[in-house]
Amino acid sequence: MYCPFCRHSDSRVIDSRTSDDGLSIRRRRQCPECNGRFSTLETASLSVIKRSGVVEAFSREKVVLGVRKACQGRPVTDADLAVLAQKVEETIRATGASQIEANEIGLAILPSLRELDEVAYLRFASVYQAFESLEDFEAAVQTLRAERANGPAPE
Repeated sequence: MYCPFCRHSDSRVIDSRTSDDGLSIRRRRQCPECNGRFSTLETASLSVIKRSGVVEAFSREKVVLGVRKACQGRPVTDADLAVLAQKVEETIRATGASQIEANEIGLAILPSLRELDEVAYLRFASVYQAFESLEDFEAAVQTLRAERANGPAPE
Protein backbone atom coordinates (compact mmCIF):
# COMPACT_ATOMS: atom_id res chain seq x y z
CA MET A 1 0.00 0.00 0.00
CA TYR A 2 1.62 3.23 -1.14
CA CYS A 3 1.53 6.23 1.18
CA PRO A 4 -0.70 8.90 -0.39
CA PHE A 5 1.60 11.64 0.97
CA CYS A 6 5.15 10.54 0.13
CA ARG A 7 4.49 7.48 -2.11
CA HIS A 8 6.58 5.22 0.15
CA SER A 9 5.79 1.61 -0.77
CA ASP A 10 5.02 0.39 2.74
CA SER A 11 2.67 1.27 5.58
CA ARG A 12 1.85 -0.12 8.99
CA VAL A 13 -1.69 -0.98 10.10
CA ILE A 14 -2.42 0.70 13.44
CA ASP A 15 -6.16 -0.08 13.71
CA SER A 16 -8.70 -2.33 11.95
CA ARG A 17 -12.48 -2.26 12.24
CA THR A 18 -15.30 -3.88 10.36
CA SER A 19 -17.77 -1.57 8.71
CA ASP A 20 -20.79 -1.73 6.40
CA ASP A 21 -22.32 -4.57 8.46
CA GLY A 22 -19.16 -6.65 8.24
CA LEU A 23 -18.87 -6.45 4.45
CA SER A 24 -15.73 -4.33 4.56
CA ILE A 25 -12.75 -3.57 6.78
CA ARG A 26 -11.60 -0.05 7.58
CA ARG A 27 -7.89 0.09 8.34
CA ARG A 28 -6.02 3.04 9.83
CA ARG A 29 -2.46 3.06 8.51
CA GLN A 30 0.76 4.96 9.22
CA CYS A 31 3.67 5.51 6.86
CA PRO A 32 7.07 4.64 8.46
CA GLU A 33 8.79 7.17 6.17
CA CYS A 34 6.79 10.42 6.71
CA ASN A 35 4.60 9.30 9.67
CA GLY A 36 1.49 10.37 7.73
CA ARG A 37 -1.73 8.60 8.70
CA PHE A 38 -4.47 7.55 6.33
CA SER A 39 -7.42 5.17 6.13
CA THR A 40 -8.20 2.41 3.66
CA LEU A 41 -11.43 0.56 3.06
CA GLU A 42 -11.08 -3.06 1.98
CA THR A 43 -13.87 -5.12 0.45
CA ALA A 44 -13.89 -8.51 -1.21
CA SER A 45 -14.49 -8.11 -4.91
CA LEU A 46 -17.57 -9.74 -6.40
CA SER A 47 -17.66 -10.26 -10.16
CA VAL A 48 -20.60 -10.96 -12.43
CA ILE A 49 -20.28 -13.21 -15.46
CA LYS A 50 -22.67 -11.92 -18.10
CA ARG A 51 -24.33 -14.14 -20.73
CA SER A 52 -21.85 -12.89 -23.32
CA GLY A 53 -18.96 -14.09 -21.13
CA VAL A 54 -17.89 -10.57 -20.16
CA VAL A 55 -16.93 -10.22 -16.49
CA GLU A 56 -17.70 -7.01 -14.59
CA ALA A 57 -17.91 -5.87 -10.99
CA PHE A 58 -21.17 -6.46 -9.10
CA SER A 59 -23.25 -3.30 -8.79
CA ARG A 60 -26.18 -2.70 -6.46
CA GLU A 61 -27.21 0.13 -8.78
CA LYS A 62 -27.69 -2.34 -11.64
CA VAL A 63 -29.87 -4.52 -9.40
CA VAL A 64 -31.98 -1.47 -8.56
CA LEU A 65 -32.26 -0.46 -12.23
CA GLY A 66 -33.38 -3.94 -13.27
CA VAL A 67 -35.94 -4.26 -10.48
CA ARG A 68 -37.19 -0.69 -10.95
CA LYS A 69 -38.53 -1.67 -14.38
CA ALA A 70 -40.56 -4.49 -12.86
CA CYS A 71 -41.84 -2.10 -10.14
CA GLN A 72 -42.94 0.60 -12.57
CA GLY A 73 -46.37 1.86 -11.52
CA ARG A 74 -46.26 -0.10 -8.26
CA PRO A 75 -46.15 1.36 -4.71
CA VAL A 76 -42.42 0.65 -4.25
CA THR A 77 -40.05 3.39 -3.06
CA ASP A 78 -36.38 3.97 -3.86
CA ALA A 79 -35.60 3.08 -0.24
CA ASP A 80 -37.38 -0.28 -0.71
CA LEU A 81 -35.26 -0.95 -3.79
CA ALA A 82 -32.04 -0.03 -1.95
CA VAL A 83 -32.88 -2.48 0.84
CA LEU A 84 -33.69 -5.17 -1.72
CA ALA A 85 -30.35 -4.62 -3.50
CA GLN A 86 -28.51 -4.88 -0.17
CA LYS A 87 -30.30 -8.15 0.67
CA VAL A 88 -29.41 -9.54 -2.75
CA GLU A 89 -25.74 -8.62 -2.32
CA GLU A 90 -25.65 -10.17 1.16
CA THR A 91 -27.27 -13.36 -0.19
CA ILE A 92 -24.73 -13.60 -3.00
CA ARG A 93 -21.75 -12.88 -0.74
CA ALA A 94 -22.99 -15.54 1.70
CA THR A 95 -22.39 -18.16 -0.99
CA GLY A 96 -18.66 -17.46 -0.71
CA ALA A 97 -18.24 -17.27 -4.49
CA SER A 98 -16.15 -14.45 -5.94
CA GLN A 99 -17.81 -14.78 -9.35
CA ILE A 100 -21.48 -15.35 -10.05
CA GLU A 101 -23.49 -15.61 -13.24
CA ALA A 102 -25.88 -12.78 -14.05
CA ASN A 103 -28.83 -15.18 -14.20
CA GLU A 104 -28.12 -16.30 -10.62
CA ILE A 105 -28.39 -12.68 -9.49
CA GLY A 106 -31.81 -12.49 -11.14
CA LEU A 107 -32.87 -15.64 -9.31
CA ALA A 108 -31.48 -14.24 -6.01
CA ILE A 109 -33.66 -11.15 -6.48
CA LEU A 110 -36.91 -13.13 -6.66
CA PRO A 111 -37.50 -14.00 -2.96
CA SER A 112 -37.00 -10.42 -1.73
CA LEU A 113 -39.03 -8.96 -4.59
CA ARG A 114 -41.83 -11.41 -3.83
CA GLU A 115 -42.03 -10.06 -0.27
CA LEU A 116 -41.96 -6.49 -1.55
CA ASP A 117 -44.60 -6.63 -4.31
CA GLU A 118 -46.24 -9.69 -5.90
CA VAL A 119 -47.04 -7.98 -9.21
CA ALA A 120 -43.46 -6.80 -9.62
CA TYR A 121 -42.35 -10.31 -8.66
CA LEU A 122 -44.44 -11.83 -11.46
CA ARG A 123 -43.10 -9.32 -13.98
CA PHE A 124 -39.52 -10.02 -12.97
CA ALA A 125 -40.03 -13.80 -12.71
CA SER A 126 -41.47 -13.94 -16.21
CA VAL A 127 -38.02 -12.97 -17.51
CA TYR A 128 -35.74 -14.86 -15.12
CA GLN A 129 -37.77 -18.05 -14.99
CA ALA A 130 -38.33 -17.90 -18.75
CA PHE A 131 -42.13 -17.90 -18.80
CA GLU A 132 -43.20 -18.96 -22.28
CA SER A 133 -47.00 -19.05 -22.06
CA LEU A 134 -50.02 -17.92 -20.11
CA GLU A 135 -49.95 -21.27 -18.34
CA ASP A 136 -46.59 -20.33 -16.82
CA PHE A 137 -48.15 -17.13 -15.43
CA GLU A 138 -51.19 -19.05 -14.19
CA ALA A 139 -49.00 -21.58 -12.39
CA ALA A 140 -47.01 -18.80 -10.72
CA VAL A 141 -50.19 -17.01 -9.62
CA GLN A 142 -51.65 -20.29 -8.27
CA THR A 143 -48.46 -20.88 -6.30
CA LEU A 144 -48.65 -17.36 -4.84
CA ARG A 145 -52.30 -17.86 -3.88
CA ALA A 146 -51.65 -21.25 -2.30
CA GLU A 147 -48.74 -19.91 -0.27
CA ARG A 148 -50.76 -16.90 0.81
CA ALA A 149 -53.54 -19.22 2.04
CA ASN A 150 -51.22 -21.76 3.70
CA GLY A 151 -48.26 -19.60 4.65
CA PRO A 152 -44.89 -19.72 2.88
CA ALA A 153 -43.52 -23.08 1.81
CA PRO A 154 -40.48 -24.33 3.77
CA GLU A 155 -37.18 -23.64 2.00
